[in-house]
Amino acid sequence: MRRYRSKISGPLLDRIDMSIEVPNIPQEVLLQTAPEAETSALVRERVRRVRARQLERAGKPSSRLGLAEIERDCRLRAGDRRLFGGAIERLGLSPRAVHRILKVARTVADLAGLEVIETPQLTEAITYRRLGRKTGS
Repeated sequence: MRRYRSKISGPLLDRIDMSIEVPNIPQEVLLQTAPEAETSALVRERVRRVRARQLERAGKPSSRLGLAEIERDCRLRAGDRRLFGGAIERLGLSPRAVHRILKVARTVADLAGLEVIETPQLTEAITYRRLGRKTGS
């Protein structure tokens, strides 16, 4: 995997908003009876509500926000700005990556029903961005 990832250019990786690592699940766990999962209909309804909220706020989904709209809709509190600044420096994030993280954080906050992006939503968005990547992406 490392060799494959090394062939993908930084600018191309910069255009991928989220990546998550999915570990192998032990056979014993796979064969257990799973607890009642959330239905697709419930997930669809939650996504529909969030999308409607984003369209009401900005006239478009958060993924399509421009720079001025990001500054307006993805504001961070002072402590979170410091936290994010440290992540930007530590991970060597490009301006594009910074904007994409803010848009993902805005969506995560919308899913949580929050008007303002809070620390848990910001850190979740940063985590999605950095999984499986080297610094600089």
